[in-house]
Amino acid sequence: MPTAPTLTPAVSVPVHRLPHAPETLPAYATPGSAGMDVRAAISEPLTLQPMERALIPTGLVMMLPEGYECQVRARSGLSIKHGITLINGVGTIDSDYRDEVKVALVNLSTDAFTIQPGDRVAQLIIAPVTQSTWAEQDQVTPIHGRTGGFGSTGL
Repeated sequence: MPTAPTLTPAVSVPVHRLPHAPETLPAYATPGSAGMDVRAAISEPLTLQPMERALIPTGLVMMLPEGYECQVRARSGLSIKHGITLINGVGTIDSDYRDEVKVALVNLSTDAFTIQPGDRVAQLIIAPVTQSTWAEQDQVTPIHGRTGGFGSTGL
């Protein structure tokens, strides 16, 4: 009989709601969701024209524990259906950031798109961080069979 997967224990993240924050805190849509949906904290609809960018406030200030980050990711439905995605691909909120979380959106479609107050605009994923140190070398040890650079392994 297969065993149940072991989930990483939840980490508690203190959060402060600003006066314009939606009533709903970021939440997981399903028990298997990796990301929590975060909502637009805007008081009136905001229309993004094709190729237009905007910072969408969330009304939240989070206090991430040291050793964690919050990844801001695009919602796949908004991306595929409407061309709405994040300007920077994936955003990172560091544990020492203490200002309002905002979502940097861009409209990559040919149609205008309107964000309504309280719309889910991104996903937040809390993840542990590993910091590194560099170990500079005089040369790199080649890996057999890996030459040719970007795209060398085919499609």
